[in-house]
Parts: sequence; C-alpha cells; structure tokens
Amino acid sequence: MELDKGEMKKVSNRLKRAQGQLAAVVRMVDEGGDCADLVMQLSAVSKALDRAGFAIIASGMKQCLTDDENGPADVQKLEKLFLSLT
Repeated sequence: MELDKGEMKKVSNRLKRAQGQLAAVVRMVDEGGDCADLVMQLSAVSKALDRAGFAIIASGMKQCLTDDENGPADVQKLEKLFLSLT
C-alpha cells in the first residue's frame, strides 16, 4: 500500500518538528534545565509523535477502505495498528 504523498508530507513536517523538540529536551536534560519546562517540552514531543502516528494510520485506513483493487480491508490489522498508538 502506498500512502497519500500530500498527507505524508504533512506527517514528515510534523515529525521534523518533533525531532527539533526532542533535541531541545535532550539539551535541557544535559544542561540541567527547569523541570516544568522539560516536562512541557516532553509532552509536546509525545503529542506530536502521537498525531503523526494517527495521521499515518488514518491515511492508511482511508486508502484501504476505498481501494477495491486489493479486496476488502484487513480490519483486524488496521485495528491492531490503531491500538498500538494508545
């Protein structure tokens, strides 16, 4: 299955932002940054990764459910992928 390129560009951008946020978290840890600021940044990274994962799965689900060439969607597989993010 090939995911929608437009959607994956958005996901890629979101992951790049998360990568930058994670680098900031590592820097804060190394430099002994403020605990509250550290937790806020870590939370932002976690949410960004979750959203990227959900976007990938949503795109895949949309494609699988509308793609008649490959037969019916494997609902159990899609459900397992979705639940792996929760």
